[in-house]
Amino acid sequence: MTQDQNTLAPPEGFSRHFRRSPLTDPWEPLYSRNTGDAIFFGLRVAAPHTNSRGFAHGGLISALADNAMGLSCGLKLENTLGLVTVGLTIDFLSTARIGQWLEVRPEVVKTGAALSFAQCRVTADGKPCARGNATFSIVKR
Repeated sequence: MTQDQNTLAPPEGFSRHFRRSPLTDPWEPLYSRNTGDAIFFGLRVAAPHTNSRGFAHGGLISALADNAMGLSCGLKLENTLGLVTVGLTIDFLSTARIGQWLEVRPEVVKTGAALSFAQCRVTADGKPCARGNATFSIVKR
């Protein structure tokens, strides 16, 4: 008997993502892992995540990368209302296909008084799929 790819357990350390939004609700289940320094994102690629060619859609990858990098920068901040994306670049290196584990691994590069910078690596079953960079404006209380 085979399991539906959406019911396969995520890798160790991942649990259902703690923050939902109207944008990401159709992509559930989403998973995250807090390393203390970053919030990693992951999902098992399924049909609702794909473009007409059956690959994970670039918009999905971009949105997940933006979200993971922003939440990771937020771990480094105190007494703020949040972050607003002011710049985002994504380079697509390869495809992610249905059934593969898509994982976003962000790294906070620098956080200052007004801006925060991050980069990320996106993999599909551990192989490079995309890379990203983001700049966030820090919204003060």
